[in-house]
Parts: sequence; structure tokens; C-alpha cells
Amino acid sequence: AAAFAPAQTGRATTAVNADFSKELGAQVPLGFFDPLNLMDDADQEKFDHLRWVELKHGRVAMLAVVGYLVTYAGVRFPGAGDIPAGFDALPALPGMVWAQMIATWGLMEAANRSQEDTPGVKDGWKSEFMGDFRNGALDFGWDKQSDEWKMSKRRIELNNGRAAQMGILGLMVHEQLGNVNTILPLGPQ
Repeated sequence: AAAFAPAQTGRATTAVNADFSKELGAQVPLGFFDPLNLMDDADQEKFDHLRWVELKHGRVAMLAVVGYLVTYAGVRFPGAGDIPAGFDALPALPGMVWAQMIATWGLMEAANRSQEDTPGVKDGWKSEFMGDFRNGALDFGWDKQSDEWKMSKRRIELNNGRAAQMGILGLMVHEQLGNVNTILPLGPQ
């Protein structure tokens, strides 16, 4: 009778009680900080994806803070001297600049997508971690350093990215409130 019974269809479940409190980024004073409970019932793959997203957005935020401060100080690329700083720049940018920014963003996302899909061996090189873009070409002595040194540098980058995300958010909020001159008194008046 069992030969004629319908096959049981179901998905295999995996243990999802992973402990992320020892992962890179879980450190004093907050420890493992997950106020939105994104890691409830999460596995290592989801954690790695979210860590990659955090690292990527942290890197972008670090560039954004530097760009905001530099343009607020009056420094401009050649040909962009009449573009204002901050949010006022958005409507002042020509359409071609918008097209170039969107194309650059799209190309970077497409080129780096493999970091998310296949961390590890890619075209003969092996990345050590998500966000490792050395491609086997850029080393600068990284491979000669100890594992403790590497983890320290990765922790520093993660924390700087977290701080930059809060920093650019703060700059944007204060600009909208109209008091960015209070926190950046040396900029244009």
C-alpha cells in the first residue's frame, strides 16, 4: 500500500538557533545588537548577507561624509563650481550627471553581485571574507599579517562604517532643520 501512497512533500529544516554573539561586530558596549530582530530564526547565510549589506553601506557612508564635508567647505570638481552643497545640489545637477551616477551605481552593483552570490573562489582567487575586493592583485601586505591584526582592521572598518552611517544621517537631518551651520560653522554662510 505504501507504494501507491502519495509521496510526502516537505522542505527540510535546518537548525536556525545560530549564535551570532561571537561574530565580528558584536562588541562592547552593545554586544550583539539586533533591535529589529532581523536575526530571529536566521541562519549563517542570512547573517553573512546582512553583514555584507552593512559593510557596503558603511563604505558608501564613509565616502558620503567626506564628500559632504568637502563640498560644504567649498571644494568642487572642475566644471561644478556653481553646484551648491547638500540637498540644494540635487535639483541643480544636470540630467547627464544623474545618468552617469545611476550608471556607475548599476555597474558597481552588478560587478560586486558575485560577492553576495559566491563568496570564495572566483576566477582563480579566493576572498577571505565578504567585502574582500583584493582580486589577488592588491595585497599591500595583508597576507603577511596575523589573523588577530586582520580581525582588528575588519572591526575598525565595520565600526567606522557604522559611525559614518549615523554621521551622514545627522548631517542630512541638521541640513533639513536649517542648523547645519551650527555644527559646521566654518562652511559657507
